[in-house]
Formats: sequence, C-alpha cells, structure tokens
Amino acid sequence: MAIKFGPLNPNWGDGTRMTKKDGYRLILNKAHPRQTKSGYIPEHILIMEQHLGRFLFPAETVHHKNGVKDDNRLDNLELWASSHPAGQRVEDIVAWAKEILTIYEK
Repeated sequence: MAIKFGPLNPNWGDGTRMTKKDGYRLILNKAHPRQTKSGYIPEHILIMEQHLGRFLFPAETVHHKNGVKDDNRLDNLELWASSHPAGQRVEDIVAWAKEILTIYEK
C-alpha cells in the first residue's frame, strides 16, 4: 500500500492544519524554531507559547492533563520542565533550584 501525502492523506487538513496518526494536531508555521522538516509545529506548543508570551525553552514540554492529544484548550495544558542537575550533591541541587527560580518565579 502506497503512503499518501498531502491532500491524499486522510489526516490532511486544509494544508495549514493537519492531525498526525498519534492524535496531535499540527499547524503550518515555517518561521517557528521548532518546526518539523515539513514546516509544522504541534498546536499545543503554539497555544502554550502564546499564553507565556515566549518560545518554550529546550527543556520544556507541554502536557495534556486529560491525555487527549487533540484537546488543546489552555486549561487542559500544563508546562513541564525536565531539566535537573547531573549530580545529587546538595550544592548542585541548591544551584539548580536557584536557576529554576530565576526562570520561573514571578
């Protein structure tokens, strides 16, 4: 069976939007730094970035609270940070905690 691309693919939207097989909705945005090779960015990332007023940091991800990958309502999205210190020495953890506070504390 041949792979169908573009409008022939059942997940294709109008060319600016599409849904992947795994359920994530994508938006065409060729100017975005996290775009895929084809120029798409996950919609949930765009929504969180718009809410934050900035691009996500490399160690940040956006989590769907209810597990539904196309439910991109802001109240269903959480910002997660996955950075952590390489070691577990107390001074490393304190330094990491201070860094996190400078980034996220309001």
